Amino acid sequence: MTTLLARRLLLAVPTLLIISMFVFLLQKLLPGDPVLVMAGEDRDPAVLELLRAKYHLNDPLPLQYLAWLVNALHGDLGISLRTNQPVLALIVEKLPVTLQLAIMAMTFALLIGIPLGVLAAVKRNTLIDYIVSLIALAGLSVPNFWLGIMLILVVSVKLGWLPASGYQPFSVDPLISLKTMLMPAFVLGNALAASIMRHTRSAMIGVLSSDYIRTARAKGLTEREVVLSHAFRNALVPIITLGALLFGELLAGAVLTEQIFTIPGFGKLIVDAVFNRDYAVVQGVVLCTAVGFISLNLLADVMAVLLNPRLRASL
Repeated sequence: MTTLLARRLLLAVPTLLIISMFVFLLQKLLPGDPVLVMAGEDRDPAVLELLRAKYHLNDPLPLQYLAWLVNALHGDLGISLRTNQPVLALIVEKLPVTLQLAIMAMTFALLIGIPLGVLAAVKRNTLIDYIVSLIALAGLSVPNFWLGIMLILVVSVKLGWLPASGYQPFSVDPLISLKTMLMPAFVLGNALAASIMRHTRSAMIGVLSSDYIRTARAKGLTEREVVLSHAFRNALVPIITLGALLFGELLAGAVLTEQIFTIPGFGKLIVDAVFNRDYAVVQGVVLCTAVGFISLNLLADVMAVLLNPRLRASL
């Protein structure tokens, strides 16, 4: 296990370095001059020159990148041009919102996708399998923004069961916070459930045709024991990997869903930053998202090794 962690961490360092280069260079391609935004309407040449010197914008590009990287390693991701707040403070403020939404959405996805995927694999080529496949196809086909609008129209406007939009921090009022997050979490979880359902079905079909499953059945184990105790555990490895990637996508910010339900998370933060040419915020959010993806992949690898004895033996 230690060898696996060391190997993955060694790969993570150059990966993050390459990503940081892309993040820094791509924001240079965005139109507009951030100094003009910072200087305001007067745009005094002396002020412009002072700002360029302060943010190393007159330096060669490699030196600009090096200065930005050193500051980022010390936790300084810059200052937002729009709010004049530290970017790290904005990320810390928005992260709990997106994290709560991602956890609730992934909970919906797992509770829907895994049981239906297992059921479809066990009942392969039967009416139940076809119905589950149809549900998965519908989940992949229905756009999130359309489903969100329909839920607002029916659940909030017509029935009045849940708030149509807004956000309440969980620490302030847990019940209201869960109510405001329930519909957007279901919208996101519905799409993810379809992918998890299809991967679970494929993984279970592959495992159920294995020799050790036939041996388990020959020993007289019940079908429930064979499916849950033997097949499902070995089928979890690809599901965990997929779940880590999907959770990383959620942390990156569900832009449309957050916009529809007016949730002040990562998605709304980065959209506002792009429209306002707030380059420091864009850089900070993308970099933190990359760190999240790499961390989740590392966690998925560790969990896969813990669940599969054959992987532990190969290390």
